[in-house]
Amino acid sequence: MPKLAIAIVGTGMIAAVHRRAALLAGAEVRGVAASSPQRAREVAQAWNVPQAYPDIEALIADPQVQVVHVCTPNHLHRPMAQAALEAGKHVICEKPLATTLEDATSLAALAASRGLIATVPFVYRYHPVVREARARIADGELGPLHLIHGSYLQDWLLDPASNNWRVDPTLGGTSRVFADIGSHWCDLVEWVSGERFTEVSAAFATVIAQRGAQGAQSFSTPAAGGAMQAVSSEDVAAAMFRTGAGTLASLTVSQVSAGRHNRLWFEIDGAKASVAFNQEDPERLWIGRPDQREETFVRGPGAGSAEQRRLSALPPGHAQGYAQCFEAFVADTYRAIDGATPQGLPTFEDGVRSALIVDRVIASARSRAWTTLK
Repeated sequence: MPKLAIAIVGTGMIAAVHRRAALLAGAEVRGVAASSPQRAREVAQAWNVPQAYPDIEALIADPQVQVVHVCTPNHLHRPMAQAALEAGKHVICEKPLATTLEDATSLAALAASRGLIATVPFVYRYHPVVREARARIADGELGPLHLIHGSYLQDWLLDPASNNWRVDPTLGGTSRVFADIGSHWCDLVEWVSGERFTEVSAAFATVIAQRGAQGAQSFSTPAAGGAMQAVSSEDVAAAMFRTGAGTLASLTVSQVSAGRHNRLWFEIDGAKASVAFNQEDPERLWIGRPDQREETFVRGPGAGSAEQRRLSALPPGHAQGYAQCFEAFVADTYRAIDGATPQGLPTFEDGVRSALIVDRVIASARSRAWTTLK
């Protein structure tokens, strides 16, 4: 297909990931908008792109831009994605799609009404062995599901000196750790298992009451010393879900677990077999069976389900990981713009589903009661 012309709003770590994925998918990165015109000029020069837009309005007004990648703090997602959609641009918007369920719902409705492709990077769906797990469950290899359990653990906010815009509810939203990373686990597990959560009982805890007042980029080393400020968003969360089929699911999330850099892990246990996946060891899918029989399925283009083979870009022993997931997601979004219907592409509708789960988890944590997801 002809080269898509795309523009990126935002210049942090994830914006650079979007840029790389766009280039590898064959797009032309036409320009970038940032928190200031000066920052936009600096990044445009560093990225070797022709346009440094002074603001989001100038970016959207560029008639050559067909796709807008929104890579900004959470509170800006709704207005920026809305402006891009209203201008007739396709959109890839970082999650959460919006900081409220109402805003997420309105964005999905707008995209649908305009007939535009609008996607959200729930990219862990793109690990090849995750596709293998989904295929085996769909084929009935596990039998009826008995239990879903797992965690998503990080440690980048363990030091009280560390801070980031995500910690501030006015920028990141009411929930921090659950909305930021618990949302990934929920999307992944619902998609892999084929079962949807219908009830939740959740609890939040803020274990670091004060943090350094100086913000920093995500996953960066905190600066020592300086003033401290109170924290209101949660550092850890726990949730128990029940699916429509009656299966119980449990989840623990944390950004203060020492030594856990980005450990998204789940296990799905069925009547005949179990599967387990660890994002920090993404080449392998563990499959457990009765009588102490175990199997380790290793990612590769020569075996397994059709989707697993499609997404295995490299031979076994040549490790694939998060970057390749993101690249496949962006490539599938561009394929959808060209009229294809890629399997598992997460859209704004999936962003709305995530916003609903986060909204109900917050409500449950506040009420200390089981809460219905509807």
